[in-house]
Amino acid sequence: MKPLAACRLYTFVDAAYLNGRSPAEMAQQLCDGGSDLIQLRAKNASPDEIQRLAETLLPITERAGIALVINDHPKIALRVGAPICHLGQEDFFEAGYTVAAQVTGCPKQMLLGLSTHAPEQALRALRASPDYLAIGPIYPTPTKPGRPAVTLEYVRWAAAHLRLPWFAIGGITLDNLDAVLDAGARRICVVSAILNAPNLAKACQQFQARLASVPL
Repeated sequence: MKPLAACRLYTFVDAAYLNGRSPAEMAQQLCDGGSDLIQLRAKNASPDEIQRLAETLLPITERAGIALVINDHPKIALRVGAPICHLGQEDFFEAGYTVAAQVTGCPKQMLLGLSTHAPEQALRALRASPDYLAIGPIYPTPTKPGRPAVTLEYVRWAAAHLRLPWFAIGGITLDNLDAVLDAGARRICVVSAILNAPNLAKACQQFQARLASVPL
């Protein structure tokens, strides 16, 4: 598994975008395309279903040397041995957590990422000592219905103020990627622009090629 600081392209096996494909098939294509991180996201699945999916995907990502991220379910991540868990603001702070160690264990058994949608949320998240932050949604996106876009201003703020690894997320495509990079992002999360592509591996390679054009 790459260190988080060296990861550039964060992709997803999202149950809402299967389109007849199996999660395992999607994960393999994302690995083949050079994803640095792959998150399992299945918002409408039961915990048992998510655990079974995680147990199916983990051998695939481990063979490729890619970290599997479990969304929303830290107990499942710990149970299956996934290296990273990701939580939203509500799933972390409103669940009563104040520091990452309450989720990751002490000594640390996995890494933790937190979503943020504004500078004040990022500053609050930093005090919890996560391993990375997600910044977004940069543009309107169907994966976050009703969530207003934070725009490139938040990306510029993050580039100026954050020192831990952070990933821009939300509506990022090959068409707007240059603007996101120009604003200071060096790591991105991509959902629909890859999962809706006819060839997932090729789409990953196209994003990685563009990311490689700017230094970390």
